[in-house]
Amino acid sequence: MDQSVAIQETLGGEENCVQAVQCDVLFNDVTESRLLGLVASTMEHAIFIYTHRRMAITADDVSLEDIIPISLDFAVVEVSSPEELAVVGADTRVRVSYQEEVLELRLPFGSHSRLFLTEVNRAWSDVCKSPAQVPKFEWINKYHKAPKGQGSVKQALAPLSTALTKLNQQRKTDKSSDKKGSLEKEKRSNSGTQKIKVFSNTESQGISGREDRNDLVRSSSHTPSNKAQILAMPQFNLRDNLIKCELLKKEDDYTYLENFSFFLGTYNVNGQTPKESLSPWLHCTDDPPDVYCVGFQELDLSKEAFFFNDTPKELEWTKAVSKGLHPGAKYAFVKLVRLVGIMLIFYVKKEHAEFISDVEIETVGTGIMGRMGNKGAVAIRFHFHNSDICVVNSHLAAHIEEYERRNQDYKDICSRLQFRQLDPTQPPLTIMKHNVVLWIGDLNYRISDLEVDHVKELISKRDFETLHSYDQLKRQIDEEAVFVGFVEGEIDFQPTYKYDTGSDKWDTSEKCRVPAWCDRILWKGKNIKQEHYQSHMAVKTSDHKPVSSLLIIGIKRLNHEAYKKTFEEIVRNIDKMENECIPSVSLSEREFHFKDVKFMQHHAETLILFNDGQVPCQFEFIQKPNELTYCKPWLTANPPKGFIAQGASVEIELEVFVNRSTAPELNSGKQQLEDILVLHLERGKDYFISVTGNYLPSCYGTSIYSLCQLREPIQDMPQETLYKLAEMSGDENAANTEKPLDIPKELWMMVDHLFRYAIKQEDIFQQPGLRSEFAEIRDCLDTGMSDSLSGSNHSVAEALLLFLDALPEPVVPYSFYQQCLESCTSASQCEKVISMLPQAHQNVFNYLAAFLRELLKNSASNRLDVNILATIFASLLLRSPTKQDLAEKRKTQEFFQHFLIQDSS
Repeated sequence: MDQSVAIQETLGGEENCVQAVQCDVLFNDVTESRLLGLVASTMEHAIFIYTHRRMAITADDVSLEDIIPISLDFAVVEVSSPEELAVVGADTRVRVSYQEEVLELRLPFGSHSRLFLTEVNRAWSDVCKSPAQVPKFEWINKYHKAPKGQGSVKQALAPLSTALTKLNQQRKTDKSSDKKGSLEKEKRSNSGTQKIKVFSNTESQGISGREDRNDLVRSSSHTPSNKAQILAMPQFNLRDNLIKCELLKKEDDYTYLENFSFFLGTYNVNGQTPKESLSPWLHCTDDPPDVYCVGFQELDLSKEAFFFNDTPKELEWTKAVSKGLHPGAKYAFVKLVRLVGIMLIFYVKKEHAEFISDVEIETVGTGIMGRMGNKGAVAIRFHFHNSDICVVNSHLAAHIEEYERRNQDYKDICSRLQFRQLDPTQPPLTIMKHNVVLWIGDLNYRISDLEVDHVKELISKRDFETLHSYDQLKRQIDEEAVFVGFVEGEIDFQPTYKYDTGSDKWDTSEKCRVPAWCDRILWKGKNIKQEHYQSHMAVKTSDHKPVSSLLIIGIKRLNHEAYKKTFEEIVRNIDKMENECIPSVSLSEREFHFKDVKFMQHHAETLILFNDGQVPCQFEFIQKPNELTYCKPWLTANPPKGFIAQGASVEIELEVFVNRSTAPELNSGKQQLEDILVLHLERGKDYFISVTGNYLPSCYGTSIYSLCQLREPIQDMPQETLYKLAEMSGDENAANTEKPLDIPKELWMMVDHLFRYAIKQEDIFQQPGLRSEFAEIRDCLDTGMSDSLSGSNHSVAEALLLFLDALPEPVVPYSFYQQCLESCTSASQCEKVISMLPQAHQNVFNYLAAFLRELLKNSASNRLDVNILATIFASLLLRSPTKQDLAEKRKTQEFFQHFLIQDSS
C-alpha cells in the first residue's frame, strides 16, 4: 500500500512527496516504527520523519516528528553486513547522518525501500554536484511547531531521545579517537559473523518476535542480484530494457521445467487463540512440501485490531504454524504480511531459499469507505528460479445475500493491489502479471436457494456435486463475473462453515447459518496439477474448518549455458543496430475529452502508442516547467513510462478520477478539467496531448454553507452561483436573499433513510455498500430526480460517511479543532465549543449526534457501541487542519463520546 498519499496530504501545495517507506529506527535495544517521506520543494529535498498508525492511509494517520535536510552536511550509507545481504527477504540497515547526529534505520526488504534509497541518493548526488549552490530550506520552517536549532534530529525523536543521545555520544567519542582505528573497528563490526539459523518445526518454538523471525531465513552461498548494495542500484537504460525484452521472447530457449510441491492452507480462526496442534492440517502429506503458503482470516476480532492496531495473536499463530510444519524437512521463513486479521506466511525448504528473490508484499483494505482492513487482501509475490509467483490471501464481504459485494471486493483487490518493480521505468505489477497466481482465503460465497435442512440432507448423503451446483462462487465463475481463468479442484469434502466452536456440530445458534464452502483455494497458470483438496475436521478451534491443497507446479529453471549463448546472441544483434536512428512513435489520438465526469466515478480512455521508428524507444510523461508532477491530481496515465520494441505498440490508460481532494474546486468552478500531457521519448522528441472534460457538480466536496443556500439540486444551479457561494463560504454576514436551510437537504435525505430503515441493521457503518448503489445515491442527491434513495442500508450508510469525509471544511471547522482537544475531558466545555460553531455547522453536528444516539438505543440489533461510533465519526467530524497523532485522535473520540452518551431527551 502506497503510504506517500498520507504524507502528501500533510504538505503544502508547493511540496511533493517523491517516495515513502516504513522503517524501524534502531539504537541500543530500542526499536520504534516510523514512516519516512522524501519531500521535494523546487530543487531542494528533505526527509520527513513521521510517527504513524500501522497503515497510514490519510493525513489523520501520521504525525510529523522531525525533518532532515538533504544538504552537504547529509550522508546516507548502507551498513548491512555481507551475511545480511545474503539472506532471502532480509531487511536493509542504513545509517543516516546530518551534521553531528546519526540515525540507524532498518528498511523492509522490497522495492519500496530500493526506490526510496535510490531517490534519496539521487537528491544527495545533485547537492554534491553543485557545492557552490547552498540550499536554504526556508520552506521547511512552516512545518516546525517552533524554531529548532541545527541537529534537531536527536531532539525531536521525543520518546527515543535518551537512547539516541547515548548513541550519538558514543559516535562522537569514536570520532575523537584515532580515525584509522575507528574505521577498522567499524569495518569489523559491519562484516562480523552473524549466526543465521534454519529451524525445523521442532526447533522453532523459541521464536519470540518479528525481529527474531528474520533468523529463520537461511544464509546462502548464492546472493541473488537484487540483494546487491541498494545504494549502488543500476540505472535501467534503453539498452538494458531491450535486452530484457529480447530475453523474455526467447525464454523457452534457455529454461526447462522442474516440478515443486506447494502446500496452500487457509483458515478463518474467528478471533481465537491457538488451542491445539495444527499438524493435522499442515502435516497432512506423506512427503514434506517444497513451499508453504499459509493464510489466516479473522486473526483478531477486537475493536483495536479493526482500526489497524497490532495484535499479539500474530505471534501466537505464527508460532503455531512453525510448530505444525512437516517434520521431514527444515524450513526457512521468508516473509509475513498482515492487514488487521488477514495474515499470510511464506516458508520454503532451506535448500530452495537461495533461489527465492524479488520478494514483495502488498495489502488492500476493502472495508467501509474502501479503507478499513477488516476485509480485503494481503499478497506476497516472489521470483522462484525463473518463474514469477503471486500468492493472495483474501477475506471478502460476509452475509449470504452480499455476493455482488464479494464480486466487487475481488475486482477491487485485482485493480488496487500492485507491486512496484525494481526497474522504475516499468509500471507496477498487478496480480495477474505473474506466471502463477495462487488465491486462498475466506471468500465468503455461500449456498443459495436451498433451505438449511435440504443442505444438511445433501451433506449427509455426501452428494457434494448437487450441493455444489447451488454454490455462489461456482455460479459467479460460470457467469465469468469473477476469477476468470482460475481453476478450482473438485470439492469432495463437506462445507467448512459454520460449526459450533470446539466441535463438528453445525451451527446451533439462533441464526442457524446454512452450511457453506466459504474457505477456498484457486489457481491460475500453466503446468499445475492438484494432488489434494480437503478440509480438516480434526481442527476444532474455530467455527470454520481449515482447508488445504497440495499443488505440483512446473517451475521454470535456468539452463546457464543456453542462457549465456542466448544473451550473447542478443547483444551481438543489438550492436549491429544503427544507433543514429531517432526514435519515433505515432499516437492514436492527440486530444481526449471526458464527458460528464462525476465524483468518485472512474473514467478512462485508451491512448495507443505505436513504435513506427527503426529502433526501440523508451517513453515517459514528463513534468511541465514549474510543476511538480506530470499531470493534474485528477488525472493519471497508466503506465506513465515504459519501453516499446520496434514495430510494437503499447496501450496507455488515461484515467480521470475526482476524489475528496480535487472535488471542491471543481464543484465551484475554480478549476476545470483541463490539462496538457507532455510525452517524452528518450533521444527523441516530445508529443503534446490535450485532456479536457466537463465535471458535473456534486454535493460531495461542497461546503455545508453552500449546500444550506441551495434549495434546488446542485446540478440545477448555474456555475456562477456555485462560484459565488464558494467565495462566501464561512462568511455568516454575507447577504442572503432568502433564509438558508437548517441543514443540507442531502444530509437530511441520507439520515432520514437510515433512521426509517436501518436503525436495527446489523453491522451498520461497519460493512461497506456497493459502488454501483453509491453512484445511484450520489446521482439522486445531485439531480433530485427521486424523492427516495435506492440501494441497501449499507450503501446509504457508506454514502453518508463519504459525504462527511468530502466536506472541504469539516462539521467542526478547523478553527475550533484545538478548542475541542483542550475541552475533551469536560462535557459542559465540549457543549460550549459546539454552541460557538457557525449555525449550519452546529445544526449538522447536533443532528448527527441525535441520530447516532437513536442507533445506540438499538445496539442489541445493530451491534454498535459508543466506542465504535466515536472512532468512526470523530475522525470525520473533527479533522485536524494539519496532522493528527494518536493522542489527538483519542482526544477527538473522547470529545465526541460526550454527545453519544447524553440522555435522549
